Amino acid sequence: MPTDMSLPNLKTYEGSSPKPEDFDQFWARALRELDDQPLDYELEPADFVSELAECFHLYFTGVGGARIHCKYVRPAKKTSKGQGPGIVMFHGYSCDSGDWVEKVTYAAHGISVLAMDCRGQGGRSEDNLTVQGTTIRGHIIRGIDDPNPDNLYYRNVFLDTVQTARILMSMDEVDPARVGAFGLSQGGALTVACASLEPRIAVALPVYPFLSDYKRAWELDITTSAYEEINYYFRFFDPHHLREDEIFNRLGYIDIQNLADRIQARVLWVTGLADTICPPSTQFAAYNKITANKQLMVYYEYGHEYLPYLADRALQTFLTL
Repeated sequence: MPTDMSLPNLKTYEGSSPKPEDFDQFWARALRELDDQPLDYELEPADFVSELAECFHLYFTGVGGARIHCKYVRPAKKTSKGQGPGIVMFHGYSCDSGDWVEKVTYAAHGISVLAMDCRGQGGRSEDNLTVQGTTIRGHIIRGIDDPNPDNLYYRNVFLDTVQTARILMSMDEVDPARVGAFGLSQGGALTVACASLEPRIAVALPVYPFLSDYKRAWELDITTSAYEEINYYFRFFDPHHLREDEIFNRLGYIDIQNLADRIQARVLWVTGLADTICPPSTQFAAYNKITANKQLMVYYEYGHEYLPYLADRALQTFLTL
């Protein structure tokens, strides 16, 4: 059972990456900007048809004017029973919002689903961010050399998750007090970010989340993991690490471990102790900071991969909304 730390040590690990001194002000300013965004959206019927659900492409305008795409699936009118629960779904790195089928399963159980495409990745959402500096090999470092930390790519994506949740909560068929968040890998990180920045999220289910404890990931020298772009950045732009402290402090603005203590939702956190893509210690750095009601689901011999029975457990969890 490979792991970067023993399980007892993981359960007490508090992280290695710094938290910027103005972190709270940074996110307060970001949320004020988001508050000025309307919750308007457009619905386009999807080609996918099901007797159990109504399927749509949903578009909204995110911060900075980017057009954001989601897949929206709600229970069919003939089975709808007024306001019901909903979940926002977030996808893995460089992927998209996924197939309709998994969402129809939730709709068949009375749960509306809004699944967001991240800006400029594998789906239909656009990335209109203009930044100074490199964009080499990934999104973590997008905006890292810009004088304004508000131009970090993930700052806007984190805000998109909140806007997605707010839109779902505004729908006539959804009870705003019964909305959850769900995602794997990058989607797990966005689940944490969403639940941290939107306190009305009732249940959060992050699975082996990404975007946490960047310095720890770098210290583990994992150049083939999801964090490899940090290594590339230093190789090309700071080979003597003269700016190491500055870089990791800047990344602290978009580090989910620094947001996790804001979560008010009930949390089911899923991790695999053999994960070499998002090492367990980086995940526990965030999990250990959650003060809300939380439960840890450990897959001892599993890594960043298919986890048996997870889909069943997730559905059962969201049926409690």
